[in-house]
Amino acid sequence: METQGYSAAERLERLPISGYHRLIFIIIALAFFFDSMDLAMMTFLLGSIKAEFALSSAQAGLLASSSFFGMVLGASLSGMLADRFGRKPVFQWSIVLWGLASYLCSTAQTVEMLTLFRVLLGIGMGMEFPIAQSMLSELIPTRRRGRYIALMDGFWPLGFVAAGLLSYFLLPLVGWRDIFLVLAIPAVFVLAIRFFIPESPRWLEQAGRHGAADQVLCNIEERVRASLQLATLPTPERLPRGIEREPSFFSAFRQLWSPLYRQRTMMIWSVWFFALLGFYGLTSWLSALLQQSGFAVTQSVYYTVLISLGGIPGFLVAAWLVELWGRKPVCIVTLLGGGLMAFLYGQSAVFGGEVSLLIGSGLLMQFFLFGMWAVLYTYTPELYPTSARATGSGFASAIGRVGSLLGPLVTGLVFPVMGQGGVFALGALCFAVAALVVGCFGVETRGRSLEELSEAAS
Repeated sequence: METQGYSAAERLERLPISGYHRLIFIIIALAFFFDSMDLAMMTFLLGSIKAEFALSSAQAGLLASSSFFGMVLGASLSGMLADRFGRKPVFQWSIVLWGLASYLCSTAQTVEMLTLFRVLLGIGMGMEFPIAQSMLSELIPTRRRGRYIALMDGFWPLGFVAAGLLSYFLLPLVGWRDIFLVLAIPAVFVLAIRFFIPESPRWLEQAGRHGAADQVLCNIEERVRASLQLATLPTPERLPRGIEREPSFFSAFRQLWSPLYRQRTMMIWSVWFFALLGFYGLTSWLSALLQQSGFAVTQSVYYTVLISLGGIPGFLVAAWLVELWGRKPVCIVTLLGGGLMAFLYGQSAVFGGEVSLLIGSGLLMQFFLFGMWAVLYTYTPELYPTSARATGSGFASAIGRVGSLLGPLVTGLVFPVMGQGGVFALGALCFAVAALVVGCFGVETRGRSLEELSEAAS
């Protein structure tokens, strides 16, 4: 059919969900999965590394935080790079970087070198996370956008569980260095991205590259038509037109603080900071805290993996509810639920550490917290226009990584003074603050195209 005169958004939004959309989703989600495995692995290896290098609690907290320091840098830069040079090249290089850094972690002979390599690993991971959510949000039609991004984030708890299983079976047989070596192998996955993932037509169009945008769109349309065996595609419907902007390294950042988007930026930065401060302050220490409560290394890893399984139904329920209830109410419920269960988990550890109570409250805690992740990754890119979407997602993630950086450090300092109950009470307070911010200042984005949301800000 004739598509001349229609925008990239109008042509993308009218496409039926097809096998081609699912292929794009699987490739991006698997990259997300391998990335999350690398990040989560420190949760399971921290106790062994702490013992080998005879680290204090504060030193172990610094090591656990090192990758988050890199993620602050990576997330800050990647958004601006992606809004300037495109989503696809930045996404590819982020995977190459974290694969190389994971290999280097396997060669570390001192805690100083390991800390440096974890910083490099964090830069690669920090680059990948916001670009993945921006790419997927720009390629999936509105009616399924929230569900697909939430499901993509579900590969995070799957990666967490896979990291735990890998360490559970391999740690008694090989050292932690060999586990980092195994994690470097999936970086070759970047080859699949080069061939199958297109550049975002929305980005190409707003950058003024109309010929390239049309070429990518024609290829997407042909693949969708072939996948569904359709003779013709539906007629596009008119949507609000975004403002075409020349790509600039800093103009996107200035947009975040323009009168149109300032409140959204302050809201989402606050939510990311407090949510990740609480989450990583607890999660990075789950295994080590269990060991300090008297459980053996393999036993603590086993219980941590078991607790993490609660995240799988958590993200699945969140992926369903974001399109049924909306982003804002699901975000509030998951934050408050996660905070309540984190508090109860900490108290169960204080009063005897009964295994069934620990596992039950831990499962529910992860159910809510991984649901929270699914909503955050869905919600954030929807708040900004195409010209600043990656930058907005990147800086929100970067501010969150500041919280991630502080979380394990604060836990390492608080634990000797207030004990495990105090650590989890502090985490619960962080989630409550984040829920309050969303409730007071958040906007609802369910069922609205990205262009409509940009228009609404004006």
